[in-house]
Amino acid sequence: MSRQERTLLLAAPRGFCAGVDRAIQIVEKALEKYGAPVYVRHEIVHNRYVVENLEKKGAIFVDELNDVPKDVPVIFSAHGVAKSVPLEAENKNMFYIDATCPLVSKVHREAERHEKDGQEIILIGHRGHPEVIGTMGQLENGAITLVETVEDALAYVKKNPDNKLAYLTQTTLSVDETRDIVDILSTRFPYIESPKKEDICYATTNRQAAVKELASQCDGMLVIGAPNSSNSMRLVEVGKKAGCDNVFLVQRAKDIPWDELDTSLTIGITAGASAPEELVEEVIDAFANKFTINIQEIITGKENVTFKLPRILEAD
Repeated sequence: MSRQERTLLLAAPRGFCAGVDRAIQIVEKALEKYGAPVYVRHEIVHNRYVVENLEKKGAIFVDELNDVPKDVPVIFSAHGVAKSVPLEAENKNMFYIDATCPLVSKVHREAERHEKDGQEIILIGHRGHPEVIGTMGQLENGAITLVETVEDALAYVKKNPDNKLAYLTQTTLSVDETRDIVDILSTRFPYIESPKKEDICYATTNRQAAVKELASQCDGMLVIGAPNSSNSMRLVEVGKKAGCDNVFLVQRAKDIPWDELDTSLTIGITAGASAPEELVEEVIDAFANKFTINIQEIITGKENVTFKLPRILEAD
């Protein structure tokens, strides 16, 4: 009896971005240089597979600096932290390494510049996300107003009618939804200052564009990523809005919803910016065990971005 066939369309680009790759390298290089254990405040990136692999190498993940013993290195996650965190570390004479993605650091510097220029600041983002907490924590409480939705943008009231206004965005948002919010703010406040270069990072933009292309060619789609990964969750939303009804987030091959994909003959596969290629290969292998598969890569862009490691971890 011949096996059923399935076509797998692989998004390109997919998976690790330069900021995630840099953050993981920082933990690995710190382990090489200083030996285990190395402590990490919060998940270095939002992916359990990555975190568990680093734990096997000697990384210990904690919630707060109070959980870090004296005289061991501590690393701050790629999402960025409020200014109070390195200040606390310095007050405790801790040795810390900041793995904040440079594109997130760019947003932090923008916030500081806007405050210096006397502007009211709006941050478009998702409440409670570590990146948003870190960005809002660059300034005093109340200095930045969070706008999450179109409704928030319509309801926003300036604190002072005479103040200038500027907006920033979380780097991992839906490009289309953010554009809708920005359009409303720009219509209501024509003078609002936008980022000199878009805050939504290149990897988020590229992966969403790839998913839109996949959605036009497949009748099922898997996004490999974590439920607490903003960029991965946005890929699910983008896929559905682009016309593919059967879009599912999976962390590992064991999570594949085979019943829901039973009638899908062409399945798109992508991975969020914090999901490694090994997990893509694991999902492909799972399909190969059940079906005769035809694999096609759908290339919508090329990426060649890299970020330097902190000097302290560069080779001696």
